[in-house]
Amino acid sequence: MKHNLIEIVIADDHTIVRQGLRKLLEEEDDLKITGEAMNGREAVQKVQELKPDIIIMDIAMPVLNGIEAARQIKQSFLKTKIIILSMHDHTRYIRELLSIGVSGYLLKNAVSDDIIQAIKAAVKGETFLSPSISSRLIEDYVGMNQKTSQDELYNTLTNREREVFQMMVEGYSTKKISEMLCLSPSTIKSHR
Repeated sequence: MKHNLIEIVIADDHTIVRQGLRKLLEEEDDLKITGEAMNGREAVQKVQELKPDIIIMDIAMPVLNGIEAARQIKQSFLKTKIIILSMHDHTRYIRELLSIGVSGYLLKNAVSDDIIQAIKAAVKGETFLSPSISSRLIEDYVGMNQKTSQDELYNTLTNREREVFQMMVEGYSTKKISEMLCLSPSTIKSHR
């Protein structure tokens, strides 16, 4: 933390969500919003540029989803804590993000106090989960669900292959992907 302020970046592809979070968080004396991002790639760039204490991030973002952005942030910027704020409560997402090392997972229907608590917990090195997420994880643990072969295959992909995969799913052409990632079309074909 710099100057006793907790510096935060907000990453969500919906402007109104970013604006609402900013307004909510700026009411707290010890929180400072230092940046915003509209997609996962921009979120990674903002963390690299601003080195915030916390990034609050959605999962479903264009160009680079929140899961892959979280993975890249945790690999390169260990001090930045990640809090996921999403409408998705799929156990697979939750498990994957917790294994990456996120500090919190909240659903977008969370109350404002939960978001503040998640930030304070993250700063202390603790993990904060929405109550419904905790319940789901307990059910999953008790059920001991087996990984599917699709999950295992997906986990063998490199970060770059996952980026290319997401962009393909979003309908981008090989040429457009190569331009966006500053790589040759043949490299993109290789990743495909």
